[in-house]
Amino acid sequence: MNHTIVAFLAIACYLISGTTIAVRLFSDRTGKTLPRYFGIVIGMLGVVLHAFLLYQSMNTEGGLNFNFFGASSLIAWTIILLLMLSALTKPVENLGITLLPLAALTIALDMHFPANHILAADSPWALRIHVLISLLAYSLLAMASVQAILLAIQDYHLRHRHPGGFIRALPPLQTMEALLFEMIGLGFILLTVALLSGFVFLDDLFAQHLAHKTILSIAAWLVFGTLLWGRHRSGWRGQKALIWTLAGFAVLMLAYFGSKFVLEIVIKV
Repeated sequence: MNHTIVAFLAIACYLISGTTIAVRLFSDRTGKTLPRYFGIVIGMLGVVLHAFLLYQSMNTEGGLNFNFFGASSLIAWTIILLLMLSALTKPVENLGITLLPLAALTIALDMHFPANHILAADSPWALRIHVLISLLAYSLLAMASVQAILLAIQDYHLRHRHPGGFIRALPPLQTMEALLFEMIGLGFILLTVALLSGFVFLDDLFAQHLAHKTILSIAAWLVFGTLLWGRHRSGWRGQKALIWTLAGFAVLMLAYFGSKFVLEIVIKV
């Protein structure tokens, strides 16, 4: 099938899934709405089509093409895959209202701005594992950031006694909070493993082209570690949890995308 057609179909699936989830969330529940699993199934179809696109664009004779927009698309795919699988057993599909359109955007950008940044086919297996774990950690913590924003909105409305509207469709505050810290906890573990694997298997994480990424990744690890410690020791929640979550994710985003953007887009190394 034509690459462009698949891209448009994947984008359409993500947008339809996001719209379906939004309609269910913001509806007044008095009329008929599409079943909950409709949005999840359409989202999974988008994931399959997106995977086909990634295979075509990233799999080259010389190795894996990890250009800026291609890597963004891969991370978006990982996030949506985790989201859709989690939604089968947990009430997290509402995160798709934000994440699904963003994933559609990464597909469009990857199609419009093709480039090459090859991870050689003969690269060490340890490097591949390090990259995979890093992607999973980033994806989980990205989901946690969106969850934190949604939780903060829910908390604000409940504190100001505005429980109507889409707030009624969300799971209880305690459930939302538990899901948030589950994501952060698992993401923190994966980030820890990613950093340790980098120090053990890679030659020099503080080489000139990696130093800023390493330092920022460690800083993000410290932020999320502090948040989890504060949660365990002092019961941090609400606005404090939101600030620490978004701060950690912002630093992590700078660690990966900031350096990659400068190297590939600005100075075009």
